[in-house]
Amino acid sequence: MGLHPPKIETFDVAAGTNTDPKGFVRAVDDYHEEPFGLYLSRAMIEHPTLTHLRSWLLPGLGIRVTDFTWKPGHERLQDHYIDIADVTRDGTTWWTEDHYVDLVVHTGERTEVLDLDELAEAVAAGLLDVERAERALTTSHRTLGGLAAAGHDLDRWLAGHDVTLTWT
Repeated sequence: MGLHPPKIETFDVAAGTNTDPKGFVRAVDDYHEEPFGLYLSRAMIEHPTLTHLRSWLLPGLGIRVTDFTWKPGHERLQDHYIDIADVTRDGTTWWTEDHYVDLVVHTGERTEVLDLDELAEAVAAGLLDVERAERALTTSHRTLGGLAAAGHDLDRWLAGHDVTLTWT
């Protein structure tokens, strides 16, 4: 993907929109808030490989969990994609700042860690400070360890944090 600053997204529940890291404002089909986080569902208009995404922003865990719907012929063997991110909110507006590291959960089998090279490059280039990089590593290690202990079952691991995700 190349060197880039942390990706920031805005989720405006009142307006029913999601502003992606490139500044494109997308309509959100569904927002749903729970005490532990925010759910969103939206179409992936004109995306080359995806038709839909459903995500949970989980500020207490420092993650965004996504379930993608793939176009025929582009399917990937994965169950959930986890972005390590700071999740903040002010009223009905939420933000994520992606901290490069991603986890791909293959339920019952394994969890892959991706993009550690991007994290290192961003820190070396001064795009991500040491405090946020350390938080990203701590969060990714804690999440990976928890998933491994739960048999790489996201729902089982989240249940231990009183989090139950629904995908509508």
